[in-house]
Amino acid sequence: MNNHSIVINIRSRPSQNDFGKRKKALILQGGYLPHQPKEIAEILAGLLRQANFEVEISDTLDILLDQEKLRQTDLIVPDWTAGTITKEQLASLLDAVRNGTGLAGMHGGMGDAFRCEIEYQLMVGGQFAAHPGGAGITYQVRVCNRNHPIMAGIQDFEVTSEQYYMLVDPANVVLATTCFDRVHPPEVWREVVMPVVWTKKYGKGRVFYCSLGHSLDVVTKPEVLTMMQRGMVWAAR
Repeated sequence: MNNHSIVINIRSRPSQNDFGKRKKALILQGGYLPHQPKEIAEILAGLLRQANFEVEISDTLDILLDQEKLRQTDLIVPDWTAGTITKEQLASLLDAVRNGTGLAGMHGGMGDAFRCEIEYQLMVGGQFAAHPGGAGITYQVRVCNRNHPIMAGIQDFEVTSEQYYMLVDPANVVLATTCFDRVHPPEVWREVVMPVVWTKKYGKGRVFYCSLGHSLDVVTKPEVLTMMQRGMVWAAR
C-alpha cells in the first residue's frame, strides 16, 4: 500500500450507544510553547471530529477538577509538554483514566509532561529522557505489530526530527520502534531498539502514546496522522 493513500479503518471509529450519543474528547493544551501546543491541539481535534467525536480544548488544567465533566468524557488528550500539575488535578486525572476514560497523546505533550509526577509517568508508560543528536536526525520508524488495528496497512517510514530516547514500562504493548544504531555519549552507550508507539492499560482505561511530533511537518505525515487518529479512537472509552 502506498503510504500516502492510507485511509482510516472504519472499524477503528467509535461506536454510538443506543441513543446515538457521540463520544466526547477533552484536549489539554499548554506548557512548552515551542512544541506548538495550540496548533497540535487543533490538528488532533480535527482528527477526532472526523471520527465523530465532540471535542473540547482547554488551556487550563483546572478543568480536571470538574469530576462530573470527566465522568462524561471518553478520552483525554494531554498536549502539555513540561509544566506542572497540582496534586488535586493529577488525582482527578488518574482517577478518570483508572475508571475507564481513555488517554492518548504524542511527543512531549504526553510523554514529557509533569516531569516530577511519577504516578503520571506510570500511567503513560514512559518518560522522555533525551534526544541525542538534536532535532536533525534521520531515522526509521519500524512497525513491529502489523496485526494491531492501529497499525494496519502502515509500512516502515523515515523521519527527520528528534529521536526520542525514553524510559519505558516493560509491560507496554509496543507497536513501532526505532533503532539508535550509533553511539551518542553519554546518553547512548550502545546500539538499542527504542519503542516509538505503544498501548497499555491503566485500571479500566486504555492508553495510547506516539513519541513522534516535534514539528508540524512530522505531525502531518500521513502515517502519523493515521496512527494518531486510530490510537485516539482505540483508547476512548
